[in-house]
Parts: sequence; C-alpha cells; structure tokens
Amino acid sequence: MKILITGGAGFIGSHLARQLLKEGAEITILDNLSTGSLKNISDLQNNSNFNLVTSDILNGPLVDQLVKENDLVYHLAAVVGVKHVMENPVDTIRVNTLGSENVLHSCSKYGKKVLIASTSEVYGKAMKYNNSSEGLDEENDSVFGNSNIRRWAYATSKSLDEFLALAYFHEKKLPVVIVRFFNTVGPGQLGDYGMVLPIFVQKALAGDPIPVFGDGNQKRSFAYMGDVINAIIKLMKTDDAVGEVFNIGNKTEITINELAEMIIRKCDSSSKIKYISYLNAYGSGFEDMSRRKPNLNKIEKFIGYKPTVELDEIINQVIEYYKSN
Repeated sequence: MKILITGGAGFIGSHLARQLLKEGAEITILDNLSTGSLKNISDLQNNSNFNLVTSDILNGPLVDQLVKENDLVYHLAAVVGVKHVMENPVDTIRVNTLGSENVLHSCSKYGKKVLIASTSEVYGKAMKYNNSSEGLDEENDSVFGNSNIRRWAYATSKSLDEFLALAYFHEKKLPVVIVRFFNTVGPGQLGDYGMVLPIFVQKALAGDPIPVFGDGNQKRSFAYMGDVINAIIKLMKTDDAVGEVFNIGNKTEITINELAEMIIRKCDSSSKIKYISYLNAYGSGFEDMSRRKPNLNKIEKFIGYKPTVELDEIINQVIEYYKSN
C-alpha cells in the first residue's frame, strides 16, 4: 500500500507516517517545512519505504503526480497556529482552500480515497449558544464572528474545505473521510505556533513566567496523539465512514488556569502565571471561545473509539520529553 501524507513533517503527520510504516506501508510525505520540521522525521529518513518531497500543496502539477502514484491520501497540510494565522491571513486562506482543492481535484481524478483533516475551530462560537454538557456534535451549527476579525480566517477556510470535500463526495463520488481534531497533544509537540501545553511545560521547566491569555477561565480538552493516530487509520479502513464527518478528541475539560497550575506542580517549578490580554498577545482582530468540548458518540459508534491516555499522563510524557531533549 502506497500512502501520501500532505503535511507529514508536522506533529500529527510524522507520527502517522511512523505508524503506517510499522504496518508495512510505503510512505511519501509532501511538506514545505514551513511549520513541519525535518527533526520530526529524522528517524524515518533511512527507511527504504519512506520518501520526502519538499514542496507545497499549492503546486498543482506536483500534487497531481503524487496522488496518481499513491493508493491513499491523508491530507493534513494546512496553515496552523493562532499567531501565524493572525499575522498571515492571506497565506492562511490561500493555502487552506486552494491547496485542499488541488488535493481533492486530483483524488477525484484518479479515484483515490482521502482523509481531510479539519478542526474544532469550524464550530466557531457554537458553545456560546449550545452549552450542552455533552459537548459539540457533528450536526451542530457553526457560529463565526464577522469578517473584520482575522481570528476566523482559519476556521472559515477549514469549513470551506469540508464543504468542498463533501461536494466532491456527493457530486463526484469521491471516497472522503473528514475528521475534526480537538487539541491533539503529546511528546514531540513544539510550542512554536502557540500550542499551549508544550509552551507551559517549557516555561515551567525553565522557571519562567507562564503566559496565560485572557483570564485563563476558558476551557479546553486535550487528546493524546496516539489515540488520534489510531482513530484516523481505523476510519480510513472503515467503509461506512466514507462521506462522514467525525470529531476526534477527549471529553475531559480543564481551564487554562488549571492546566498551568497542574504543570507548575508536576514540574516542581517556581514559575508564576503571567496574564496577558488578547490585544497584547495578538493585536486587534482576535476573538476567543470560552469552551470547545467534543461529543464523541459518533466516532465511538463507528469504530469504538475511546481515549486511552488522559491529560495527567500526557503531561508526564511531555515533561519527560523536554527533560530528555
């Protein structure tokens, strides 16, 4: 089985490549290394079943050739990270929409099954109006802020990816599976693009102030990378998942304040929390969500998905990773 992973040098993509190689697949990664890293895939470079192509998903002819040469496609490439999105809204929209169209068009042209990586961001502010204890399910409406708020460039671009993927499914019969990630974390993740857990751990280990944006009462849920990888591989092997959208995450919620305090305690750190306003952190044009919790009933029904590693153990692993690196 030959498999193409766009964005495969990123955190999720590199772990996915590693797992698929263990299962005997031949892997080609397409990544421009803008947010991915060679370090993430350094241990794969000498594997005869591994190939890295350093280029961009906006390169339509190259994408077309790679899709033609492979049997399955995992499309993970995207502009990510709140800070990067705020500073590069044009790049965000162009890459996430035009790049995904290149991938979907070629997959349709050659009849190749494709997984589209989406995000919990597509729900926008939905939990402000649907405060269910069960969390957001795949049928919830999206609620975005107005177009002057750059924060929503990423969410709307990924939402358009979903619309386009489902349009290819309904009109062109393209076998497509869509997954919405909710804060995937684990050892090896970097804080370079605003990923909160690795930033907090690095700061705590160094004894530096831990930056909390806003009042810290916003709630998030964190899913273990290994659980997420196993889920998307299983979904791609499940015929009934074609044409469907799935949340992937963990239902356990924690406030950002509680997360910071837990990490300080686990690191036995002298760090203090430093509160930073959203305006000072990101400038104008930012808006946050108070909660983002997934309802996982659908993915549990389809593939029996249940998180196996909880936040306490995830933090322990991330701390050990940074201590040893």
